[in-house]
Amino acid sequence: MGIQGWQWLLILAVILLLFGAAKLPALAKSMGQSARVFKGEMKAMKDEDAARTGDTETAKPAPTTSEASEKARPDAGSTPSASS
Repeated sequence: MGIQGWQWLLILAVILLLFGAAKLPALAKSMGQSARVFKGEMKAMKDEDAARTGDTETAKPAPTTSEASEKARPDAGSTPSASS
């Protein structure tokens, strides 16, 4: 008892009436970006949980923003940081 072909057409027609054909590409793009962010957050949560339970084989901690910026700078190791 799934959705049949004519029901999909009716749903598509309602969506077109609500949003208009011009706004559909922007809507699809924003939904895709939201799904990507959600997927990334779920992966980060799984990595944190795995690290917390001691499962180091599957957990790869994501670099923090300071670590990523230090790797991007060639002079990162030449000056001592204030937090050391």
